[in-house]
Amino acid sequence: MITLKEALSLNDEEILSLREEITTKIEDQKSLGAYIEQLTSNKISSITAGIPIAIKDNINVKGTSLTCSSNILKGYISPYNATVIDNLEKAGLCAFGRTNMDEFAMGSSTESSCYGKTLNPVDNTKVPGGSSGGSAAAVAAGLAVAALGTDTGGSIRQPAAYCGCVGMKPTYGRVSRYGIAAYSSSLDQCGPITQNVEDAAILYDIISGYDPKDSTSANREYPAVAPLLDSTKKMTIAVIDNFISEADDEIKKGFEVAIQSLKDAGHTIVHKNMMDTKKHVSAYYVVATAEASANLSRYDGIRYGNRVEGKNLSETYLKTKSEGFGEEVQKRIMLGSFVLSSGYYDAYYIKAQKVRHLIKDDFEEIFKEADLILSPVAPTTAPKFGSFKSSLEMYLSDIYTISVNLAGLPAISLPVAKDKDGMPIGLQLIGKAFEEQTLFDGAMSLEKSVNYIK
Repeated sequence: MITLKEALSLNDEEILSLREEITTKIEDQKSLGAYIEQLTSNKISSITAGIPIAIKDNINVKGTSLTCSSNILKGYISPYNATVIDNLEKAGLCAFGRTNMDEFAMGSSTESSCYGKTLNPVDNTKVPGGSSGGSAAAVAAGLAVAALGTDTGGSIRQPAAYCGCVGMKPTYGRVSRYGIAAYSSSLDQCGPITQNVEDAAILYDIISGYDPKDSTSANREYPAVAPLLDSTKKMTIAVIDNFISEADDEIKKGFEVAIQSLKDAGHTIVHKNMMDTKKHVSAYYVVATAEASANLSRYDGIRYGNRVEGKNLSETYLKTKSEGFGEEVQKRIMLGSFVLSSGYYDAYYIKAQKVRHLIKDDFEEIFKEADLILSPVAPTTAPKFGSFKSSLEMYLSDIYTISVNLAGLPAISLPVAKDKDGMPIGLQLIGKAFEEQTLFDGAMSLEKSVNYIK
């Protein structure tokens, strides 16, 4: 598949040919389940729509359906564009295809979608990760030049790692959330999933920037990072020793390869420890589910989306939500409502916010001595479908990614090696808030050093 950098240099006729090629691939590989639907026809007479970019099904594209892969939103047509879509169009790119996802971005395997599961293109018996599994699978399978996903607790980085792509989560506030269906408002960020680090930097530059329509958008300078990429810059990179102990042997082996590659490239490695990752998981799922219960209360079958009629308004609400939301979403709404309820708010939600602050302090302490942090993305490579026997097992697969969202930091995952079965081993670099240039420079250096071959 042509890279985003290469696509940006195509003329109108070549772009039209690219769109037709991708349309054919989508039709040929429908069984992969990466795309829910195509947004545009392959019979295009003009090139006004631009270079095709796959879009996760929770990002509004004017005049097209948006369902968040949930039955409760089937039939909803977006009346406006998300800011990231406007930014794509200004740069000559366009939305081309909806990608599958875990329902309302709640999951780590893209199995909770009302459309059915997406398959990992590297091995169809294994999950592509979640919640942006469709976006990662589309890029890995060559069905998209690049894609947009959203990351609440690793939902860009983990599927990218499972599928052998590059996935980048920006600093909280760097990319507008306007027009993106919210799961957890204080954690969500939109970001790129691409074939390489340079493409991720290019797409990040396109979608980032201050947006007055988003109250959480950071009003500060946004220098472009792609033109200034420098893989030769020497850095101090921290590794979190107590993180590695919880990963399996294949991840540890890939981690050692990455560390040696960074040393060979002239970087300095320092060793640190952080708070127990189980506390990260506990804090994250209290905060995320609390915010989800508030955000998803608007889906009541009255204003938009599906409605199941009842005898009265109360019964209509109950039936609509019971039949519209899937099991995992209902579970998280109930948990969130519980931790926000009278008598439990202080015991759970306030305590989780205090732990969140301690996690942020941990990162700040490490960044006094380091430019970046190297960490696993998940404890294992992509597991087989049905491997998660309970929700708790699935939640624990996020132990390395969720702390980044709690602290609002930028991070990027990239493949560094393969396990014994040929599955990608992805690691992540974590940067200081609003220092994406350093993050991309370090990622470029690691990418060149490990020389991962797909």
